[in-house]
Amino acid sequence: MIFRDIPKSALILGLVGLLPFVWGVVTIYNADVAQWTVGIIGPRFIGPHVGLAYGTVILSFMSGVLWGFATNAMGGQAATGYALSVLPALWAFFMVGGGPVSAGMNLIAGFAALLVLDYAFSIWGLAPRWWMALRVLLTGIVILCLLPVVL
Repeated sequence: MIFRDIPKSALILGLVGLLPFVWGVVTIYNADVAQWTVGIIGPRFIGPHVGLAYGTVILSFMSGVLWGFATNAMGGQAATGYALSVLPALWAFFMVGGGPVSAGMNLIAGFAALLVLDYAFSIWGLAPRWWMALRVLLTGIVILCLLPVVL
């Protein structure tokens, strides 16, 4: 896994996509920033709320990415790819709820499992060569940002 092989636009957009997760952590640990955020755009965008909501969206988005990769497969591998691709969205739908701690733990588990699916699609040759370098980086940061919700 070499980060320099990741296309610059994919890396930049991937990192920008982490901002809601990072913002959630900032507002957990900085009451002034949290209060400012509530006053400007509302309480949905602070603390665990923003990380949990956005994490649910991103797991669903990643299902679509994996579905797109599955279109490069044939026969049984395609069927397997399509079936596996819907799992992150279903996981988010059924498992994120019941309070912030359990939702956070389930999102962490969902992102860890997604990394396994990313690896499978990568070794099947369905994802770009640089895919795992990007996914390990982004998933690591996402999980670190979700940890304060569950601790």
